[in-house]
Amino acid sequence: MISNSENTERPSLPAAPPRRSAAMAINLWFEKHWLLTFNTFWGGFVILPWLAPIFMHLGWALPGRILYIIYSFFCHQLPERSWFLFGPQFSYSQAQIAAAWGRTLPEISNELIRRQFVGTAELGWKVAWSDRMVSMYGAIFVLGLIYAVLREKKFRVPPLPWWLFGLFILPMALDGATHMINDVLRADFRQTNEWAALLTGHVFPTTFYAGDQFGSLNSLLRFITGVLFGYGVVFFLWPLMDREFSPEQEI
Repeated sequence: MISNSENTERPSLPAAPPRRSAAMAINLWFEKHWLLTFNTFWGGFVILPWLAPIFMHLGWALPGRILYIIYSFFCHQLPERSWFLFGPQFSYSQAQIAAAWGRTLPEISNELIRRQFVGTAELGWKVAWSDRMVSMYGAIFVLGLIYAVLREKKFRVPPLPWWLFGLFILPMALDGATHMINDVLRADFRQTNEWAALLTGHVFPTTFYAGDQFGSLNSLLRFITGVLFGYGVVFFLWPLMDREFSPEQEI
């Protein structure tokens, strides 16, 4: 005779939760900390070009040259459109660069040759990318940090509409395209900026309109358009990234 206790089914134990693979764990961590990861790596990417002139100034030519080579793949590194550290001036004209290099202006008229000039002990050493890259990539880094602070304070940042994003990046596209056309055609309309002088009634000194040195119209336009580009990228893409990785959050 079978007892009732033997007929009673034993309760089944709950199934053990599936073990997470290492790849899944890494993916989940990245989804939660994507902004921290990006800001960390982007910060290193933005800071390293500034180490090149520091290394050259300290006499560490090899690591300095390596940084110049690496960042030459991201930027033309034209010296007249770059900032110099450890010298009497923050930037130099092509004529000053040719004189310091012991060459003539026609000899350095080719951009592929001119970009090889990294500086001298007397002039200082150039940052490993141009002023446009400094403003554009630097703005993305700084505004990315600001976005992280806003998100940490639970401030919901809506993404820019696509048309406004286009307006923020359009000035740099126009400025960069006119510079490229000017360089390819060996023209001088972006060197003299006579159009700007006519529009402003020549109210600024001639040196403001001509050339690429720090404080000139060209350098100012590159800085402003780079910052606008960075703002458009961060406040258009970063909220979308947050929505992608945290769909339950209303942004």
